[in-house]
Amino acid sequence: MSRVIVVTSGKGGVGKSTCTASIGTALAEAGNRVLLIDADVGLNNLDVLIGVNDKIIYDMADVIEGRCRIKQALVCSDDVPNLFIMPSQHAYTSEDIGMKNFRTLIDRLRDGFDFILIDCPAGIERGFHRAVAPATEAIVVTTPHISSLRDADKVLSILTNYKLDSVNIVINRIRGDMVVNGGMMSADDISSLLRCRTIGVIPEDDNIHIYSELGRLNSSDYKARRSFISIADNIISGKRRIYDPTVEYRGVMGKLKIILRRA
Repeated sequence: MSRVIVVTSGKGGVGKSTCTASIGTALAEAGNRVLLIDADVGLNNLDVLIGVNDKIIYDMADVIEGRCRIKQALVCSDDVPNLFIMPSQHAYTSEDIGMKNFRTLIDRLRDGFDFILIDCPAGIERGFHRAVAPATEAIVVTTPHISSLRDADKVLSILTNYKLDSVNIVINRIRGDMVVNGGMMSADDISSLLRCRTIGVIPEDDNIHIYSELGRLNSSDYKARRSFISIADNIISGKRRIYDPTVEYRGVMGKLKIILRRA
């Protein structure tokens, strides 16, 4: 039976959906059968991130309302054969799909996949609880910025009310040069502040926005890609090998890079 992981953030705009798609892609490339479910009803974009938006015929609402079979609503990635998505409905609102129906849907899917990743809506309203209810694990995505950390702390507090096997954080948009200079909190600092273990650190990388727009998050040409592969390995193995974004800014050459970046 699959591990069901909800990826949430509290605050919008921290890269939660991109993290969901990228981690799912890395898990599938490691040989696992992976399903991404877009629980951000009405505002879904996972289909765009993995480049299958033009292949969608049926969606989550069609399955729940009996207009199609489950297999008809599953869309497979062209680039990663083990990666599937079940899209939500753009025309629906968050109120149209209830918690019970969503949980039943996840239960029906669990035997067919090794991992199910649920992209949770931003915020802590009804949509959040609907997405978390069927999960067995949670990943909270945050950035080093104060507003994001506050929201992550709220989400972590709420998650204690659920019987989850594990709760971890992913820290997105870390700048190694600023951490070295003391201008940004380190991953260890953030983990201590939130009182939660870190499962991955993702460096600031402008290229990820380009590849997400192209639906090519499996490309090897951007720096953040290595950190997503590391996160997937940690999820599979239970290890804690965290990508260190400060390595390239240490020593004489590292200092030179910092000076050039400021120029």
